[in-house]
Amino acid sequence: MSARWFIPALGAAVALVAVAGCGGSGTDEAADGTITLTVKTFSQFGYEDLYTQYEASHPGIKIKADNIAKLADYTPKLQQWLTAGSGAGDVVALEEGILVKLMAKPDQFANLLDYGAASLKPNFLEWKWNQALTTDGSKLVGLGTDVGAQGMCYRTDLFAKAGLPTDREKVGALWPTWDQYLATGKKFAAANTGASYFDSSGAIYQNMLMQQGDTTYFDRSNKLIVDSNPGVRKSWDQTVAMVDAGLSGKLQMWSPAWNAGFKKGTFATIPCPAWMLGIIKDQAGPENAGKWDVARVPGQGAVRGGSFLAVPAQSKHPKEAAELAKFLTSPEGQTAAFKAKNNFPSAPKAIDDPAVSGAKNEYFNNAPVGQIFGKSAKELKPVYLGPDNQQVGDAIGDALTAVEQGKLKPDEAWTKALADSQRAVGK
Repeated sequence: MSARWFIPALGAAVALVAVAGCGGSGTDEAADGTITLTVKTFSQFGYEDLYTQYEASHPGIKIKADNIAKLADYTPKLQQWLTAGSGAGDVVALEEGILVKLMAKPDQFANLLDYGAASLKPNFLEWKWNQALTTDGSKLVGLGTDVGAQGMCYRTDLFAKAGLPTDREKVGALWPTWDQYLATGKKFAAANTGASYFDSSGAIYQNMLMQQGDTTYFDRSNKLIVDSNPGVRKSWDQTVAMVDAGLSGKLQMWSPAWNAGFKKGTFATIPCPAWMLGIIKDQAGPENAGKWDVARVPGQGAVRGGSFLAVPAQSKHPKEAAELAKFLTSPEGQTAAFKAKNNFPSAPKAIDDPAVSGAKNEYFNNAPVGQIFGKSAKELKPVYLGPDNQQVGDAIGDALTAVEQGKLKPDEAWTKALADSQRAVGK
């Protein structure tokens, strides 16, 4: 998926987190036997308090946290460290888009099954566990952190101005399907509020695509099926219909104009994974508290992104690193990360924890986010992502942007998307 649109849970706050140092081998053992474990992450994982807890209960361990704000910067560095055989540290975060490619080289990572991880399988949604398990079941590359459980965020003031309901249950009832989301958008546009219905086409397309079946751009043998998978074309056509109806704000995600749009109210809806709530609150500011709310996403559940923790084979302390990864991804660790940064858990026990299931977000009109996102995550049907999924997603996304900006007609853009997808996989 496009890194601009399929931003993983956690990878979303690309411009909001300070960059920490990212050099060094990441392992060290002091003269007194204290072991320093380096954890490499991107964006916001919500682990700061957990690190403190772990060090307090493991006096022989010190944790060095290396964080790179942007996923787009983190991913190539991670690949460089893994290829070089040094620099990756002891625990690394893997966004699900890059995980698919890295699963082709499982020897770059410690097998967590060798460190007692097999007993932890019930701690994770089954599809999340399987994502990091080799096809023969002999090696577990990573343990799941969050899932980007999906909702639809909307501006209550703009909906009121357009004569639409503002209560989240009534709003969700407006769009049980994407066709009805489009129909509601046409009513919104007819009201001439001065705002667009949604920010940009990318996230809309991505949400629809992830609900179309168990594959997107590749089948499970990694054959490119962009031109033969009806779900891809259906998502494209539905998104183009929304663009043609004048509903898009044509904003580039993560751009200054997009960031400012939250505060200025330049768009009324945006598909929002759990991690997006923090982005909206930070960008919209305290003066807009209560103007944003969260309703169900159209269709049957959705997840946008998600990550894992893995132990690089180059770690000098794989046993200790594996124990730390298990602690951070435990149901209790995932619940703590949710409390800290709204990263929605992949652990059923954490999803059902009252601290998560009963969670409400004050900024979003006390929306019952635990229930909304929990229902979305549990309804999800997992989708297979091929190793070159992101490159193909970028090709499709660029073509869709060309339509949105009026540079290409839809049929021309679709033809270009197919050709660029072939090139992206070397065909």
